[in-house]
Amino acid sequence: MSLFRREKRHATIAPADQLIPGRSGGKRGAVQVTNDTALRHSAVWACLRLRADLMSTFPVDTYRKVAGQQVEVPKPPVLVAPGGERWDYVDWMYASQFDLDRAGNTLGLIVERNALGLPARIELQPIEVCSVTQKRDTGALVYRLDGREYGPEQVWHERQFVVAGLPVGLSPIAYAAWTIGEYLSIQQFALDWFGGGGVPKARMKNVAKTIDRNQAQQVKDVYQASVANGDLFVHGSDWEFSFLQAQNVGMEWIDGKRYGLADISRFLGAPVDLIEAAISAPGSITYQSALQRNLQFLVMHLGPAVARREKNLNKLLPAPRFVKLNTNALLRMDPQTQAKVITERINNRTLAPSEARAFYDKPPLTPEQEAEFDRLFGAPRSAMSEAATRATAGWPWEQVNPLSAAPYPYPDPSEVGQ
Repeated sequence: MSLFRREKRHATIAPADQLIPGRSGGKRGAVQVTNDTALRHSAVWACLRLRADLMSTFPVDTYRKVAGQQVEVPKPPVLVAPGGERWDYVDWMYASQFDLDRAGNTLGLIVERNALGLPARIELQPIEVCSVTQKRDTGALVYRLDGREYGPEQVWHERQFVVAGLPVGLSPIAYAAWTIGEYLSIQQFALDWFGGGGVPKARMKNVAKTIDRNQAQQVKDVYQASVANGDLFVHGSDWEFSFLQAQNVGMEWIDGKRYGLADISRFLGAPVDLIEAAISAPGSITYQSALQRNLQFLVMHLGPAVARREKNLNKLLPAPRFVKLNTNALLRMDPQTQAKVITERINNRTLAPSEARAFYDKPPLTPEQEAEFDRLFGAPRSAMSEAATRATAGWPWEQVNPLSAAPYPYPDPSEVGQ
């Protein structure tokens, strides 16, 4: 039973999925659109892959607040291998995000709990074998996973694209069925045409004489038999064969495939240029750098999904601990810009040199390295300022000009009065 199939309402139980219009993978054109067949659409696959790839590879960190400060704490085992030995964090996050983006829901069976009663191992379930119903009288949810019923306390359920009154999220694939079906129908026609001898509507005309209906049917039968077997159709000079709409309709199909990519990108929340679909459209936005493009993608598309995943993963930790997904990898700068930003932060004292070295996976400077820098480039500004401060306590000829860090030209005391 699918989570997204409409069913007849029971007298006392109102299935939540029955309330969702257009949930079923209806037939669109010549193909059946389901969560699985939709993956034959390259744009669907690319959008789902892009979002799941990024979400699953963002580093996950756990923190707690101490005196108003965010302090990192060790990750619990459930954030290292949520699904057990065979399902580490990256694979588990990829699979769950894939289902969230195509079906609006991901469900898993909680098979272990820790000493605090929190989930310790969650086995994700195929979305096709899951359903959710809601009791009319109490509003309680009943989960059915692969034919067995479970209570809410036994099931891990994340959802997105929610609307009021529904305990499940909406499925983008279900609502994009028409667009996906159009593309798959075009794809199926192309396979039939090039592989099985499919032919668009055409006309055969006898230019030498007029033929009756029986003769026309005989010629038609011979022609169809030849084409169906992939054989050649041979005729004399008295027959004229012409395609009526192959060229024009072919161009329309090509345009339909091209512009269908943008529709799929809108449904699945991945900009069309990021899935490498070349589409030229008036008013398209250009970016000066990949950093700006990734920032726009994070803010407008992926950021809300990140916040939802953090909210749900927080349920695996005891309060006041919480989870943060580190999205800085998506905003990685080119080496030249990165070096410039780090230098400015060091000069502005918002980043320590040791922190900058740690960013590049380098240990702090050793005394020998510091001495080498002093020998090559002179004493650092902070050391010169300290020397200038000490000099101000001495004789006037030892005072230092604070602007140039050079001694004032006062005479020697032994030369005064001479």
